This record gives sequence, C-alpha cells and structure tokens, in this order.
Amino acid sequence: MKYYFSSTVIFIITIISWEIAAKIVDKAFILPSPSAVIVRLWELKFTLFLVHLPKTLLIILVGLSISIVFGIVVGICMSLNKSVERALYPILIASQTIPIIALAPIFVLWFGYSIWSKVVVTVLITFFPITVSVFDGLKASSKEFEELFLTMGATKQEIFLKLNIPNALPYFFSGLKVAVTLSVIGAAIGEWLGAQAGLGYFSRRMMTQFDGPAVFAPILLLSAVGILLFLLVTWIEKYMVKWRKER
Repeated sequence: MKYYFSSTVIFIITIISWEIAAKIVDKAFILPSPSAVIVRLWELKFTLFLVHLPKTLLIILVGLSISIVFGIVVGICMSLNKSVERALYPILIASQTIPIIALAPIFVLWFGYSIWSKVVVTVLITFFPITVSVFDGLKASSKEFEELFLTMGATKQEIFLKLNIPNALPYFFSGLKVAVTLSVIGAAIGEWLGAQAGLGYFSRRMMTQFDGPAVFAPILLLSAVGILLFLLVTWIEKYMVKWRKER
C-alpha cells in the first residue's frame, strides 16, 4: 500500500480539484463534477452494463485475440527469417503513422455498422506493440546461452522452444499490457464514429443531448475496463513468468 501512496494522493487531489472546478464553472454540460458523473452512472447502470458494455467488451476481446494470434505469428516469422523482417517491419512502422481515426469512417463504409468495422480499428491499434515485443524478445536471446545449448547437443528447435520463447515472454507481456489499454481506445473510437451500440456510441449520443455527466459515465466505465484488463494481464504474467522474479 505504501508503494501506491503518492499516486493515491495525486488521484485524490485531482478529483477534489475537478469537483471544485466543476462547482465554479457550474455548467454540467461542459464540465460535470465527478460526483455528478458517478450519480449518472448509477442511474444508467442497467443500460450501460447490460446493453452497451457487452458490445464493447466483445469488440475488445475479438480485436485483441486477432492481434495476439497474428502478432505472435508475424513476430516469430520476422525473427526466423531476415527476408520476412525486411519485408514486413517497414510496413508495420508505416501502419502506425496513419491516423486511425481518419480510417475508421472508411471501415464503416466497408463493413457497415457491424462489429467488424470496430474490430479492424482495434486490431490496427493493438497489433503493432504485440508484434514488435515478440520480435524484440526473440532477438534478445543471449548468444552465450545459445552457444551453451549447441555445445550440449540441442537442436535449433529445442533452442527456440526452451530458450528463445521463455526469453521472449516478458517482452510479450510488456507489449500485451500496452495493447490491452489501447484496445479500449480502439473500440471506443470505432463506436464513436460508427455504431448502433457500445459505450463509445452511447457517449457520443449523450453529447448530442448536452448531457455532460452521461457523456463521462461510459468513459469512466471504459477506463475501469482498461484498468481491469491491465491487472488481469499483470496477474497472468506473474503466474507464467515466475522464473524471472526468482532469477
């Protein structure tokens, strides 16, 4: 608890300052107070939790699953083959220079208001950190350990499975922790620009009604989802990479 004391103090000061500023401005449609947002969240709990949250979670989970599978495959292929690395790595970097928010309306034209227009946005945002972290982790294996494995008669496959992959796990989880938080942003952007349900869609709809607290309520819920996903990945990392702490 002492480790998080300073961040807790900063958080409390921020909330109090926000509450005071909202009272001074006294225009909830511009700057709603934290207390008003929480009250509105409670009032809309059934609509948000039962109707819109499941839609957003589905987009996040599908997008993340696709990014994890393809990110691992592409990262492994680039680490094993220089030609694949030279062909794909520049494209990966270039893909991150394109403003996703500008492409989202195009995906709506291509896929309509179905889940896939939002999933594509989520994948584009989360694919890069996973792929690069896997690639960097596989390339960071100690040459001394590889030589030791070879002198002990290990095959290339055994070196890859018993040295390279375990070495890449911490890198993978670091990339995944970035990706899970970005997935929430990707889903919200996709829903904001074209959807019929979801937390991002609900926030945009409330903006047209000048309901400030209702605009912030789904945003608060999205933030909570991102934090919970981050903590889940952290817990899985501690379970799967116990050897790093022991070492």
